[in-house]
Amino acid sequence: MREAIGGTWLTQIIIVFMLIFVAFLALTLNYAKAFKMKNDLLTIIEEREGMTISKNGTLNGSIGLMNNYLEKNGYTILRACPEGSYGVADLHNETLNYIDQGNSAKRYYYCVTKYSAPSTNYRGKVYYQVAISLKFNLPILGDLFTFEVTGNTEDISNAADNLRTK
Repeated sequence: MREAIGGTWLTQIIIVFMLIFVAFLALTLNYAKAFKMKNDLLTIIEEREGMTISKNGTLNGSIGLMNNYLEKNGYTILRACPEGSYGVADLHNETLNYIDQGNSAKRYYYCVTKYSAPSTNYRGKVYYQVAISLKFNLPILGDLFTFEVTGNTEDISNAADNLRTK
């Protein structure tokens, strides 16, 4: 009888460690996906030299490309953006909404903030910060928490937009 009880405890311990391993693996995969999406969004901004809008009905502006990329990857998470940044509330529209006190409670798919370069040697250069969110969920437990991933572009000399800098 003693060996049967010991075997049950050992089985339970193995199951608990397997659950911990699966949770860690799921977290790692979600975090890697979030970083890939963030890096791809930053690359789009750098290639188009700012937050640009499509011209002549073609999808060549950075906002349209970013929205299309997120939509094709099944991105559906809405988040609040900090004041002084820009948010995209609709992935089917190339509209950036400036966040001020009046609409700081509204939810957006991603946030973009434009900063001027910190050094006087880089006068006129700007960089952008992109923030997206991803949910950590497990099949049985559901959504456990949401985490934010942010990243900055390289310095851009002649930004092709007229966004306010922070």
